Amino acid sequence: MKLSFCSSQAFTSFTAILFTIFVFGQKDLGLSMAELESELSKISEIGLIKGYGVAIVSKDSTLFAKGFGYSDVQNQSPYTQNSIQNIASVSKTLIGISLLKAQEMGKLNLDDPINDYLDYDIINPYHPEIPIRIRHLATHTGTILDTDLYDNKSYYALNKEDLKLPVAKQIGGTLLSMDTKVSMAEYLKEFLSVDGSWYKKKNFLKSKPGTSYEYSNVGATLAAHVLEKATGVPYDEFTKTHILEPLQMHATGWSFDTIDKTKHSKLYTDKGEVIPHYALVTYPDGGLLTDLNNFGLYLQELMRGHAGEGTLLTTTSYNELFTQQLPAKEVPKDPNRYDDEFNSGIFMAFTPLGWIGHTGGDPGVSTFMFFDPKNGLGHIVMLNTSLNRDSINQQLIPIMKAVSKALD
Repeated sequence: MKLSFCSSQAFTSFTAILFTIFVFGQKDLGLSMAELESELSKISEIGLIKGYGVAIVSKDSTLFAKGFGYSDVQNQSPYTQNSIQNIASVSKTLIGISLLKAQEMGKLNLDDPINDYLDYDIINPYHPEIPIRIRHLATHTGTILDTDLYDNKSYYALNKEDLKLPVAKQIGGTLLSMDTKVSMAEYLKEFLSVDGSWYKKKNFLKSKPGTSYEYSNVGATLAAHVLEKATGVPYDEFTKTHILEPLQMHATGWSFDTIDKTKHSKLYTDKGEVIPHYALVTYPDGGLLTDLNNFGLYLQELMRGHAGEGTLLTTTSYNELFTQQLPAKEVPKDPNRYDDEFNSGIFMAFTPLGWIGHTGGDPGVSTFMFFDPKNGLGHIVMLNTSLNRDSINQQLIPIMKAVSKALD
């Protein structure tokens, strides 16, 4: 989950408890796909979450993919399986696949120090003798902290005039003007190089690299930049060549210039106000734009990879992607299926019950992508509205309960 902007912070502060109590406290009878569609349609009528999509897939096919509510409330445009929006931190899973593809190509090794590839050194100031390695970044043990700088330096309004709107100041964090935009490489250097203008010791944990898990958007972006330096190819081009095109994800891209803008869903605050179009300097950590159909193709490939039938990576690489990298922990008595920080593969999350995938949150966006290796089913839920307690209780939890019953 990306911890950015107040809507996402609110999301992470109480959904873990709510999911455990309300979603999985009892065993429900299963739903057919027709019954699932009917139930989700009824939930959409509540209207706190303006639009959302739900998909259920196996490794071989899409079993269910439907949109509900609106992609544009004012114009009454329906949210469909072809509605496009960013998927926030689920985007990070593509970094994992990309790193392993580059490793197959002989361009890098996950255990290489990152400074082998950079034009400047990034060193944890509390442990300068211990190198930060690519694997550390890929498992969120690189000791790099987002701090307040992440929210205040990462997001840019695509239309400068939108910065004058009251909503631009109400969504939390800071939306910046494109006039002041820096490149991803410049952003990382300013943030992490000792000579950078934003550099502070507190941008790093006091722990030794590789020993402590601390979720890091900046660390994920750095991993993508290391890949760029190792391969000589921009990250967006690398992922297009090695992931999007092979999977025929033609509706997917990393910027508004690479998608059909007429299909892009509006994003909404928890009060129903339209959020200005924005982009991230740190786009690898949360900026992928896609629709439910393409998203489902991607999840199917992950499931095939886990089953030894993947096409993007070798079996060896997929095994590494899905190997838990952190010390084993005891499963809690009442586990939360959506706790995606229980353990980590290579930018791939594991929940206490063995689900594999990732969650994501950004202004106007919440996403959930998981599959259960035990029953061979995966599911996606993507929302175009920021969450609050009411929308979680009245819509998100019922959505997840309905999906859970369909998966049983």
